[in-house]
Amino acid sequence: MTGTGLVAVKNKGRHVGGEASRFGAVGAVGWVVDTAVFNLCLNVFDLQTVRSGVISNAVAIGVNYLGNRYWTYRHHDKSHYVREAILFVLFSGVGMIIQNGVLALSHYGLGYTSTLADNLAKNLVGLGLAGGFRFWSYRTWVFRKQSRDVAVPSTTCEPPTSVASPALTDVPGSETR
Repeated sequence: MTGTGLVAVKNKGRHVGGEASRFGAVGAVGWVVDTAVFNLCLNVFDLQTVRSGVISNAVAIGVNYLGNRYWTYRHHDKSHYVREAILFVLFSGVGMIIQNGVLALSHYGLGYTSTLADNLAKNLVGLGLAGGFRFWSYRTWVFRKQSRDVAVPSTTCEPPTSVASPALTDVPGSETR
């Protein structure tokens, strides 16, 4: 690998690492909100286990959207808010299914019904699986970088280099390669 290629790899790694760190910090705040609301619904309001999980996930999704949009991915394309919000909700919903699927499997399928078991299933195993999926989907589909291949109008009067002008091809020594 050339020196330039190595620098590019290091820069990419540093960028993704910083992005992952910010995503993790936002996720940590979302986790606190999710866990607090989950235990409130489960223990104070005496709601069913998975229903409590869905409610707490929905609240945390709102918190996470704000943190990711305005901090983690603040430099990314902001011209398509509606598209972004729809995709965020869609992929967050898939993450919610993953996270609460693990909770349902543990609670109803395996019979681990204590509050500790529910919290471990939802907020450790389920969140780990769903978090990886969310990071990939948000950075790939939701908070996309601004396209760099947008044509920028030229300020000169020269013809574009990709289009061969018939007048130039007739001049000896000006063959296009």
